[in-house]
Amino acid sequence: MHIHQELDTRGLNCPLPILKAKRSLNDMQSGQLLRVVSTDAGSLRDFQAFARQTGNDLVEQQTVGTEYIHVLRRR
Repeated sequence: MHIHQELDTRGLNCPLPILKAKRSLNDMQSGQLLRVVSTDAGSLRDFQAFARQTGNDLVEQQTVGTEYIHVLRRR
């Protein structure tokens, strides 16, 4: 999987990880992948809802220790 852009939102709580992801996705080309790393446990649920609402694909989510990793494909 080729990640085109990575966003570090560690230490930020809702809604900041989503807002920063939205801003990053707006600057990306259709089909490109954005990887977001967060420490907010609520981000798992938040990114699922964000993907449904915006039409961007949530390609992958995983938990690694205390970090939550989300990969989104720009619509």
